[in-house]
Amino acid sequence: MGYYDRSKKVNVLLGKTLENVIVTTGHPKEYDSIVFICNDGKRYVMRHKRECCESVEINDIDNDIRVLIGSPIIMAEEVNNANEPPADGADCSYTWTFYKFATLKGYVTIRWFGTSNGYYSEDVDFEEMEDA
Repeated sequence: MGYYDRSKKVNVLLGKTLENVIVTTGHPKEYDSIVFICNDGKRYVMRHKRECCESVEINDIDNDIRVLIGSPIIMAEEVNNANEPPADGADCSYTWTFYKFATLKGYVTIRWFGTSNGYYSEDVDFEEMEDA
């Protein structure tokens, strides 16, 4: 497959211990998001900033995300199919993005799915949150 690794964004969590993980999905809201709260006071958010004619949502979390809390993160990576051509017969663009995290307590994969007309971004953003 055409998957490639963009772990440099999420690998900032390597070695950090999470105090909490907050997942926001469903309606009404502007976007799905996941906030990672570290015991060093840093907070990171994973989300897609909607522009217009695209949809990027959490499709699945394959384990109880709470296994990431209280133990150092030993794996943090992102892979997606952005270099893969559209499926046969598809008249729109799509992107699967997988975030894989692990601690000694367990492993979690967060799967995002994005679609658009091909003009708008289907990327998931991962960034440090500024203090309010």
